[in-house]
Amino acid sequence: MKTPTRLAVIYGSRREGRICDRVVKWLTQELVRFPQFDIDIIDPLDFALPANRDMTHPEIDRLAGRLGMADAFIIVTPEYNHSFTASLKSIIDFFFEPWQGKPVAFVSYGGISGGLRAVEQLRLVFAELHAVTIRDSVSFAAPWNRFDTDGRLDNPAEAMRLLDRMMTRLEWWTQALVAARSDRPYTDIERRASFQTR
Repeated sequence: MKTPTRLAVIYGSRREGRICDRVVKWLTQELVRFPQFDIDIIDPLDFALPANRDMTHPEIDRLAGRLGMADAFIIVTPEYNHSFTASLKSIIDFFFEPWQGKPVAFVSYGGISGGLRAVEQLRLVFAELHAVTIRDSVSFAAPWNRFDTDGRLDNPAEAMRLLDRMMTRLEWWTQALVAARSDRPYTDIERRASFQTR
């Protein structure tokens, strides 16, 4: 029997009353349709992360373990002031290796842009971390009244179509990169490149 690939869904907001809760509920309900993925929900509110960059802090180890086990990621991000949140950037910047050679997809929400400006900036960040971002995404413009508290979405047909397309691409990249990392760990490439530039 084939082992499911591990997909981490990461909250991009820590704000009280965040819409992210509703969007993640909708997403996880829909991800049931993709049993090839074993879902791990990572909420920054579940981690007492240090304010400074204390890499010996036990919560850093706990989060690193969860990220390291993932084969792929979906970032659920709001857009604040044409960008993504400081709390999401902090989570990303704590680590390097857990992102390398893995695919990252995006579900975004915000005002008229649907969070896409935040996504475009995140693509630059993940490129620097040697991750592969998925071209297709799901975005929600003006989401405030579109989700109820249980994550039910009004007029979900278009969002489901976009999600299906994104997940098809994410699965392809996940399988390809799992096989590539199994054949040759990405950290080996990093070490070799560092040695050659000395």
